[in-house]
Amino acid sequence: MAEKDNEKMSREEAGRKGGEATSNNHGDDFYEKNGEKGGEATSESHDKDFYEKNGKKGGEATSNNHGDDFYEKNGEKGGEATSESHDKDFYEKNGKKGGEATAKSHDKDYYEKIGKKGGKANSDGDNN
Repeated sequence: MAEKDNEKMSREEAGRKGGEATSNNHGDDFYEKNGEKGGEATSESHDKDFYEKNGKKGGEATSNNHGDDFYEKNGEKGGEATSESHDKDFYEKNGKKGGEATAKSHDKDYYEKIGKKGGKANSDGDNN
């Protein structure tokens, strides 16, 4: 058994040394080109469902490893960065697009119900 452990350790060490040598002999361009080739090959051999399932697994794993505070801090950072890189016109255009999309997907009944809920909440003093 000890022989197998030594063999494993020497393979790990050889792998580490080989990785370091490769890293020292190639620049960023080498890795970018190979990453692009690998990404293209992977996307050709997998469909949308594959990526959706893996994305869901990754999202669930991340969610299980982080609490609400993590997401609040990251959301705040993202919101600040976005607001710094976009102007009022950007938000107006996106708001208009969202409003148009919502209007197309909901009927008059939907808006009447929402309006009644909002009116009731305001009359109860809930939305001041």
